[in-house]
Amino acid sequence: MSLSPTPLHEEHVAAGARMTPFAGWSMPLHYGSQVAEHHAVRRVAGVFDVSHMTVIDLAGERALPFLSRMFANDPAKAAPGRAVYGALLNAEGGVIDDLILYGGEERFRLVTNAATRDRVLDWLNAHAEDFAVGLEVRDDVAMIAVQGPHALPLLKTAAGVDAAPMRRFGTMPYGDWLIARTGYTGEDGVEIMLPHDQAGDLWRRLVDAGIQPAGLAARDTLRLEAGFALYGQDMDESTSALEANLGWTVAWEPPQRDFVGRKALEAQRADAADGRPSKTLQGIALAGRGVMRAGTPVRASGGDGIVTSGSFSPSLGYSIGLARVPSGSVGECVVELRGKRVPARIVNPRGFLQQAQRNERTPE
Repeated sequence: MSLSPTPLHEEHVAAGARMTPFAGWSMPLHYGSQVAEHHAVRRVAGVFDVSHMTVIDLAGERALPFLSRMFANDPAKAAPGRAVYGALLNAEGGVIDDLILYGGEERFRLVTNAATRDRVLDWLNAHAEDFAVGLEVRDDVAMIAVQGPHALPLLKTAAGVDAAPMRRFGTMPYGDWLIARTGYTGEDGVEIMLPHDQAGDLWRRLVDAGIQPAGLAARDTLRLEAGFALYGQDMDESTSALEANLGWTVAWEPPQRDFVGRKALEAQRADAADGRPSKTLQGIALAGRGVMRAGTPVRASGGDGIVTSGSFSPSLGYSIGLARVPSGSVGECVVELRGKRVPARIVNPRGFLQQAQRNERTPE
């Protein structure tokens, strides 16, 4: 199967990137050193090509009621100038995709994962006709993420864009660009949506300003340190929003808002005395030697579980992951690596990022 190039493909090749297939796209895995790219984002700034993401514009007088039905979070939070994170659920409460919704008046924008493109479009189109809503896939839009503690001043130097006044999850138009203070690394920064023919020039200016190009490999270790779940590994349609630790993105009020999947999630909450599902997604830190990967078995205090995402953390110096374990599992556990039982610990995944940032920004 042929792979689709992003508008920045030639920039990646010229920079010596190792290209790899990803969800039907040819994407940069790294530009020589995944670890160096990871550290650059934690210490200064990195720039990512995320043009493989699916950008969908949605318009119509009943766009908000449509989103109120389809989106588990409250779409009214996505007022003009604001974005909100949430999920599309199936009738069983399983996660069809996690996405960001960008607000407007009668027009909204959704950015969804590349691997779920066909499923998301089929799902939305199957319901859109009832609300007379129009969907437009914006294959003419490129997307560049600039992430890191110095991302905003370097962006201003490179492109003259002052994004500092925006709040987190704020958005602003900039000519025919849409800039959002969002990202997938745990660091400050922006994601910029812009026409294809302007992407190369912006990329070069960002790199010339001293921002490190970073590929998929660094993006994965950065998001794991931030405790961010990855669709297709940590969640999917067989995993409810509650099991994926997305309960905080579900807007239960008002109670009469009948979003798809609500009844299943309410039943799941009612079945548990403490309102939690039988298994939840937790952080896991390896105490011994080795590297956890997806599929690694976990023996926790509450019973057996499995690592859904795992890697070596460049910022922490040991292996970390996300694991689906029985609710209530805490403290010491063991994982099975190549037939050996290796000590580990169940932790709050948000703690990874705090320690990673302390490690990266503390002078030696």
